[in-house]
Amino acid sequence: MKPSGNGDRRLTRRVTQLFAGLVLYGVSMALTIESALGLNPWDVFHEGLSEVTGISFGWVVILLGIPILLLWIPLRQKPGFGTLANLVVVGFAVDAALTVLPAGGTLPARIGYLVGGILLNGLATGLYIGSRFGPGPRDGLMTGIVGRFPRLSVRLVRTTIELLVLGAGFLLGGTVGIGTVAYALAIGPLVHVFLPWCTVKPRPAVPAEPAPAAA
Repeated sequence: MKPSGNGDRRLTRRVTQLFAGLVLYGVSMALTIESALGLNPWDVFHEGLSEVTGISFGWVVILLGIPILLLWIPLRQKPGFGTLANLVVVGFAVDAALTVLPAGGTLPARIGYLVGGILLNGLATGLYIGSRFGPGPRDGLMTGIVGRFPRLSVRLVRTTIELLVLGAGFLLGGTVGIGTVAYALAIGPLVHVFLPWCTVKPRPAVPAEPAPAAA
């Protein structure tokens, strides 16, 4: 039997990468919030709920994840370790980042926050998905619907979900602007670049040892 050192190192990298990606994802959300130039569709919804309820942005992210996970049940989608970690870590990370980030007062500073937030979001997405511990609640909702109804394309399902949450968030007072458009145009290409670089390859299968020859 081969030593398990490589497997242990791979697992350590996956866990470290998962939590680094989730923390950075929360920081990227905080950057786009502080830019006040527009948020991605889900964050427009989160911000709108936060405005209406008075609950902090991070806690809205956490609490909303619970009913979204319940929607996985009829879709026969199973959460992984990364799903549960995503549910908790991102919300706390965004609230923590919002307490320490200085306000982006000038327009150049706000643009810098927006660009930095979008770039960091692409990297964070590649890190957490590339760790192969399962999708977050919102991504899993999309993949679950596609898996349950294979005639629907990923593009159609994702676009429909994001338009619904964007419209609801806008009506609740969430920030829609040039940043919303920039995120929509940039996040796909960014994840396309970062995901292959960040994906931890599965452990190669160990070939079975040949049975001893009969005497």
